[in-house]
Amino acid sequence: MLGILGVTTPFFGLVLAGWWMTRRGLLALEAIPGLNGFVLFFALPCMLLRFSAVTPIAQLLDGAVVAVYLGCAALMSALAVALARLQGQRWPDAAFGTLLAVFPNSGFMGVPLLVALLGPRAAAPSIVALALDMVLTSSLCIALSQLGHPGGVRPALARALRGMAVNPLPWAIAGGTLLSALGWRPPTPVWRIVELLADAASPVALFALGGMLARGPMQRAPGAPRPPAAWDVVALKLIVHPLVVLAAGWAARAAGLPLDPFAAVVLVLVAALPSASYVPILAGRYGAEPGRLAQVVLVSTVGAFASFAMAVAWLQPGMGR
Repeated sequence: MLGILGVTTPFFGLVLAGWWMTRRGLLALEAIPGLNGFVLFFALPCMLLRFSAVTPIAQLLDGAVVAVYLGCAALMSALAVALARLQGQRWPDAAFGTLLAVFPNSGFMGVPLLVALLGPRAAAPSIVALALDMVLTSSLCIALSQLGHPGGVRPALARALRGMAVNPLPWAIAGGTLLSALGWRPPTPVWRIVELLADAASPVALFALGGMLARGPMQRAPGAPRPPAAWDVVALKLIVHPLVVLAAGWAARAAGLPLDPFAAVVLVLVAALPSASYVPILAGRYGAEPGRLAQVVLVSTVGAFASFAMAVAWLQPGMGR
């Protein structure tokens, strides 16, 4: 357990550092969007491009990984939406609460953390999961958020797909997959730039995440009540989601699906990550209440420090297979 914490603590420590610096006023709130822009448009695409380019193409196009993770995302989405609607939540709040329950922070935190824990083999399942969540899970939840809206679902879905078209992350994964398939690398000076930006992705992303977690409470009006943390969504993300993926992996292998045991472990740990930090920002564009969603991100990130380490310790016997 101490060895696991030795790997995971620096990642969560960077989040804490960003939070503390922002709370102390040493990181200006106005600087956080700039850090996020650097990560989203430069560093993180380069990291995903590099990991994809050096990963065997067969691992990036693993149909068993796609089927298991996508099936679990669909099941979790149905469960989270049903629970939210039973509580009487509006469609926008129910849809984006669902996205928090299903979409882990695999971009800012998951890919580099899992590679640090498990080695380069962990990159492929992590990247496949990230691509599925970015393109399919997000689009589904955005469409659900507009059920009952006068404008209807179709304009929201079209807007979501346009957003995906200009999002550099899916293109970086696609570009890296193409490089892997061709067995080609850009000229050394160009590739070195990619490597330098990729090395900056994880520390800057995690530091910026801490700043975002601190920014919400600091921008709250004086005397305004703190939004509820939605513990049910946190429990779905940190407990139910990884258990569902674990059960699906067992069932898939029992049914004869050629799911690599190591990839199955990686998918469980992807599911055990905290909620994606960009969801509250996205939710405000579609009529959801971002304050409650931001609390979910904060609580799930803090809770994941312990729950993720315990998941790694529990699954450790299967990591060397």
